[in-house]
Amino acid sequence: MSADRYDDAYWQEKLTKDEFHVLREKGTERAFTGEYWNCDDAGIYRCRGCGEPLFESDKKFDAGCGWPSFDRPVEEEVITEIRDTSHGMIRTEVTCRRCGGHLGHIFPDGPTETGRRYCINSLSIALDKGASE
Repeated sequence: MSADRYDDAYWQEKLTKDEFHVLREKGTERAFTGEYWNCDDAGIYRCRGCGEPLFESDKKFDAGCGWPSFDRPVEEEVITEIRDTSHGMIRTEVTCRRCGGHLGHIFPDGPTETGRRYCINSLSIALDKGASE
């Protein structure tokens, strides 16, 4: 699946209004409101747009920020990092490499040996509880 093969009409049909806003319009859900910010269930978090496996639940940690946070993706290749200078800040946006969906941002302040914190919108991921890690 290539992001440029699908137009807005395709994504609007596939996603809810809120999912579309986050994944396709680079929106952000409010902190402490998402489905997974406080979830400890086991499984694999997949891209809500295309189903690509992105994060394992055992790599998730509570960063106190109100969004699901992970210290690494299942494989480096599944994430694309993009310089983001919006809102008067310099950050690194992370997107799904497969469909181009906006996931969130990555910060260099994670508590594990990676030193990374992937701060991800719950609306951009779906937990597959049946998947093993």
